[in-house]
Amino acid sequence: MHAMLSTAPGGPETLEWTEGPVPEPKKGEVRIAVKAAGVNFPDTLIIRDLYQVKPPRPFAPGGEVAGVVEALGEGVTNLAVGDRVLAMTGFGGFTTHLCAQAMACVKIPDNMPFEDAACFIFTYGTSHYALKNRAELKSGETLLVLGAAGGVGAAAIELGKAAGARVIAAVSSQEKADFCSELGADAAIIYPRQMDRDAQKALSADIKKVAGPDGVNVAYDAVGGDYAEPVIRSMGWGGRFLVVGFPAGIPSIPLNLTLLKSCQIVGVFWGASIYRDPVAHMQNVSELFDMYEKGQVKPRISASFPMQEAAKALALIADRKVLGKVVLTNS
Repeated sequence: MHAMLSTAPGGPETLEWTEGPVPEPKKGEVRIAVKAAGVNFPDTLIIRDLYQVKPPRPFAPGGEVAGVVEALGEGVTNLAVGDRVLAMTGFGGFTTHLCAQAMACVKIPDNMPFEDAACFIFTYGTSHYALKNRAELKSGETLLVLGAAGGVGAAAIELGKAAGARVIAAVSSQEKADFCSELGADAAIIYPRQMDRDAQKALSADIKKVAGPDGVNVAYDAVGGDYAEPVIRSMGWGGRFLVVGFPAGIPSIPLNLTLLKSCQIVGVFWGASIYRDPVAHMQNVSELFDMYEKGQVKPRISASFPMQEAAKALALIADRKVLGKVVLTNS
């Protein structure tokens, strides 16, 4: 087997393509021949020791994979050799073979390519949990998606439209705005890459203008930093502000805004929710597969690299240049 390993904290350039023995599944595990691995923003953090989870080195980044079950560990009854599956691994996915807990694997539809499957569960799982379980988004409400051209943002646009919401995409370029319109966004707002106080006021005014007199009902913030406050200033009465990620930094929010608007700031920790409520998670996965079959959601893969070129993929993610998703493949 081969794997792209992090041997010391650092950027994508520190990863090493290494060879090792094929792992054997332990009790409750299966070995997967990895066909594709999704690339996500947390992968850029975990190799720098900036993520919540800090695996012992050496380790491979990569939190979601798709492939074929090759071998079963003791006690595994829910899967069989030859099954096509996706798996949430947390890390370890940038490899040719890996062992994963059988309960963390999900059989994928016959018509779903491995590339789609590897780019599916992290983004759509996060956004479906956020909009359905945390925000309780309703048909007819206005949803603002900050960082809408990225993986989770693009998923939020599709899921928002599927829920019957009016979706406003907020992005940093016209190219990204056009991409979001293709996904189904009803309107798009372009914000500057550097956010000072004047830019914050301008962004809040732009959102209020597009959202209308009732403001934003649900805000999906996958950016953070100085972009969060102007979004909260544009919230409608009883709105829900979803805290999803912080590529622009952890924001400081004047809490008087939540009082004045009677709005909520709602945390979204999808990864932990899987283990705290596995029944609800599997219900969400079933709903997502159904939407995929109906054509309501489909990963927009803008770039594909061989597994050994994972550093290039991570650099794209870190530079916030990605439209939709990036995938790594094994030939």
